[in-house]
Amino acid sequence: MEEDAKLQIEEIIGQMKCPKDFICYKSGFESLCRTEDTGTESFIKCMGEDHQRCTFSIPFGYGYMCHCRLRVYICKKLKR
Repeated sequence: MEEDAKLQIEEIIGQMKCPKDFICYKSGFESLCRTEDTGTESFIKCMGEDHQRCTFSIPFGYGYMCHCRLRVYICKKLKR
């Protein structure tokens, strides 16, 4: 991972609380929920099975959107 991406991720982590203790980052991006970039700036589409239990998931139409700043960054900038 590039140094500027690592700094951006650390900044995001410092500005938020995560009920899963940032497992997505701490696992080296191996423990990621399934998402899809929808082209919106601050949201991504939740594609996982347990999206209804996630505190960052909000209902939208017939699906759910994720507004976790870290997960959005990982999806959009790191393409994961």
